Amino acid sequence: MRQSSRFADERGSSSLEFITVGMVMLIPLVYLVLTMSAIQSGALAAEGAARQAARVFVQAETLSEANAAASRAVEFALDNHNVDAASAAVTISCAPDPSDCLSRHSFVTVQVAIAVPLPLAPPVLSGSFPLEVPLDAAATQQVSQFAGSR
Repeated sequence: MRQSSRFADERGSSSLEFITVGMVMLIPLVYLVLTMSAIQSGALAAEGAARQAARVFVQAETLSEANAAASRAVEFALDNHNVDAASAAVTISCAPDPSDCLSRHSFVTVQVAIAVPLPLAPPVLSGSFPLEVPLDAAATQQVSQFAGSR
């Protein structure tokens, strides 16, 4: 017997199936790539900002110059990765003497915390679940033993 029904004819259905299945699999994959690249960019921004801020902090002559240089370094590093520097939380701590950060052999630790927004997430969903990924990084530098008398 020969089937002559138009429903038995499957010509052209493979392209439709390919497009449908391709879209169902491709859209989440593209979103995953976008999300992971945004998170990686934020992680690199936070790490670079902390590292550079610690480096310039220990090279400054005075505490006010050190704070200003660290602030500029954080802003510059975050701006390179298109991260809003105003929303970053920067913490600077010193050891062993917290009152004298720039004494010889002191350790200065800079922590930078940022929040990376998820790409293409509508702000309407902000009450249901978080639309940002919190990231933080820390870097420690030692003040040189050959630093001038401060």
